[in-house]
Amino acid sequence: MDWLRRLLGSPPKATVDPDQAEDDEAIEGDDLVIELPITDALDLHPFRPAETADVLRDYLDAAIEKGLREVRIIHGRGVGTQRTIVRKVLSRDPRVRAFADAPADRGGWGATVAELSRDPRPEPSADAGER
Repeated sequence: MDWLRRLLGSPPKATVDPDQAEDDEAIEGDDLVIELPITDALDLHPFRPAETADVLRDYLDAAIEKGLREVRIIHGRGVGTQRTIVRKVLSRDPRVRAFADAPADRGGWGATVAELSRDPRPEPSADAGER
């Protein structure tokens, strides 16, 4: 959940000792629900590589639920660590039909564009029944 707080620009949640709390309101922060708008782009710059796969999977779930058919994942150019993680997650998700470097005007090799399917089952190939 710290990754969400960083994305929102909030400081990490402070730990409150219930014995030292003056009232019940001081320890009720876990019930807070923040709804983020899901757009067709996810910028991974605020996240550590260890968080990338989980953040991307959560994002894909939300994007597909929203009905998006194409998304852009901005991983940056750097040494390629996040790009490698992004490509690995995308290649293993059956809801991802295809992915490639973004066009130059949308981030080039610093971003990956993925085509999504609503159906988690892979589509049969055109020649599947012609054996």
